[in-house]
Amino acid sequence: MSVDMNSQGSDSNEEDYDPNCEEEDEDEDPGDIEDYYDGVANDVEQQGADAFDPEEYQFTCLTYKESESTLNEHMASLAATLKVSHAVAKLVLVSFHWQISEILERHKSNAAQLLVEARVQPISSKHAMVHSSHHCAVCMQFVRKENLLSLACQHQFCRSCWEQHCTVLVKDGVGVGVSCMAQDCLLRTPEDFVFPLLPSEELKDKYRRYLFRDYVESHYQLQLCPGADCPMVIQVQEPKARRVQCNRCNEVFCFKCRQMYHAPTDCATIRKWLTKCADDSETANYISAHTKDCPKCNICIEKNGGCNHMVMCFLLFSADFCWMCLGDWKTHGSEYYECSRYKENPDIVNQSQQAQAREALKKYLFYFERWENHNKSLQLEAQTYQRIQEKIQERVMNNLGTWIDWQYLQNAAKLLAKCRYTLQYTYPYAYYMESGPRKKLFEYQQAQLEAEIENLSWKVERADSYDRGDLENQMHIAEQRRRTLLKDFHDT
Repeated sequence: MSVDMNSQGSDSNEEDYDPNCEEEDEDEDPGDIEDYYDGVANDVEQQGADAFDPEEYQFTCLTYKESESTLNEHMASLAATLKVSHAVAKLVLVSFHWQISEILERHKSNAAQLLVEARVQPISSKHAMVHSSHHCAVCMQFVRKENLLSLACQHQFCRSCWEQHCTVLVKDGVGVGVSCMAQDCLLRTPEDFVFPLLPSEELKDKYRRYLFRDYVESHYQLQLCPGADCPMVIQVQEPKARRVQCNRCNEVFCFKCRQMYHAPTDCATIRKWLTKCADDSETANYISAHTKDCPKCNICIEKNGGCNHMVMCFLLFSADFCWMCLGDWKTHGSEYYECSRYKENPDIVNQSQQAQAREALKKYLFYFERWENHNKSLQLEAQTYQRIQEKIQERVMNNLGTWIDWQYLQNAAKLLAKCRYTLQYTYPYAYYMESGPRKKLFEYQQAQLEAEIENLSWKVERADSYDRGDLENQMHIAEQRRRTLLKDFHDT
């Protein structure tokens, strides 16, 4: 039986071959305005010479056949160089994340050690002794010599036990990880050893799928699209925590961790933050409510737009205040920094454990409230985006200009979502950041970005009161603030 990837995949529908088909996709795309990264660049770039985009990232979307061809090309080349079978070459590639230059360097210095590290050869000759006994070490039955099978380690087991071993592991979703049954033996089984042992075509198809998944996930330049039932593979030259988007299902995710895109926060930090939010969800429930009390009259109010600039108008008084801190909005021009920055207690280390615990909770709630607020603002501004689209359609139908004439309104709403999404992810970054000059610089840039986003949000929600030039100028300022922060703090 041939076990090259080309032949093993020949009896399945390769175009729709989905390595994720049996895995649940638990993460929903948090974006509320689709493709808000697209179509707004011209409105921003034409007003400034600084066109550097810290999020620019080259990637390619590959079909199953294309990614299979890429993997096979690497495998065939390496097999010829190392003078090993294609199946063994794949295990070597998986062990070293398909970094061929490193593999060739190791092979040049110590070829035997390379195969040991790849877990396809035993560590020493003492593990490779040929057993004279015809008894299977698992079922302890006497077996004819031709029915005893072993890997390079020479640990012999009967064919029946091998079949059961491989069947159970493949049913559990194991691909490359199928290994020798001997205790403390870590040798991996090449796929040409496993395929003849699987009793049904259905099980062989599963094994092919799991192998393909493991090959792609081990490749430092490839990632499976996490979209539901999507068979696409993303290929990059240099793996980074950058935004990529599948051209088949439009799923947007971070290439490095396959979770929702999270710049400027790095992958490890956003994982800690989301885990903490889940663990402390009950503690934070009270700030998830949509209502607060007006700081002037104590009337219960609800935010109905993404902008945090609240305006209360009554017969006897009016009030302009910030939804987040409930402070006078007029001071935010000069004191916005204070609204987004958490004020650490310098003496907390000298206080009791209870006081330190209360301070830690206070700090977490400060950042969580702002994180959650911007998430809700994104949802509310998605409604504004929908109203803008309806308004544009109405104007076009009434011959009040073409769609292109009013396109800038839609682009303004999309850019607002893009900027606010980045701003939301600055709060986990700040929460885990150590105090010092660099954090002060980050908080300053964060505050500047937040101020310009609120200005843009105010103008987008009242677009008819501002001319096109004023709105596009605000778009340019907000985007430049966003890029400046990412240029200085996005993990490279």
